[in-house]
Amino acid sequence: MTDFSGKAALVTGGTRGIGFGIAQEIVARGGSVCITARKPEELDEAVKTLDPDGAGRAIAARGSADDEEHQQAAIDEAVATFGRLDFLVNNAAVNPYYGPTIDAELRAVRKIIEVNVVSALSWTQKAWQAWMRDNGGAVVNIASVGGLRAGGPLGTYGMSKAALIYLTKQLSREMAPKVRVNAIAPAVVKTKFARALYEHNEEAVANAYPMKRLGTPDDTAKLTAFLLSDDASWITGETVVIDGGGS
Repeated sequence: MTDFSGKAALVTGGTRGIGFGIAQEIVARGGSVCITARKPEELDEAVKTLDPDGAGRAIAARGSADDEEHQQAAIDEAVATFGRLDFLVNNAAVNPYYGPTIDAELRAVRKIIEVNVVSALSWTQKAWQAWMRDNGGAVVNIASVGGLRAGGPLGTYGMSKAALIYLTKQLSREMAPKVRVNAIAPAVVKTKFARALYEHNEEAVANAYPMKRLGTPDDTAKLTAFLLSDDASWITGETVVIDGGGS
């Protein structure tokens, strides 16, 4: 297990599911973390779980992922509290539409693109300006297998994740050599966000994967931690699929 002692991270959408799992993994490896989300009660509970002794290893910043004032305030708070910002995990995402893309309400499409793509760019710009440009670091974007193949009722969400995968490759070129930028593309992970994809018949969904189970936040957390770590020091611009052998 790579030691993250002395390192600091910011994880958007970090109070549950994949984001919270990543925050837990960073803290378990000795790092510090700032998590963001909209609901104060969820942030308070998550911080207590991440830092039960109140040692200052976890802090929270409340706001909407696509609010630029919130983004800047969260970045500033993380740097002020920890004295650095080594890692950024762009995990926050929305999916207010389920159905054929041809019938999608454009207001919903714009919201999906704004949160899932534009906000990831904005968070990365601010982390770059505040710390990474001069000191280096690593970014991991949480994409999806839906961004790699078309079809099904999540096409609009998949479109946003395809754009995020492209953004990962583009930023990896622009931010090198000091900063590495990678992404992970999970299939169905057992989280509240994804429950509509499996709760109707979890066993059947799981059996579609060669590994015969759904992903867990722990699976995605360990992969993300590897990509953030120095063990992945010659990996950038990649999107790593984690799907139980389903691709």
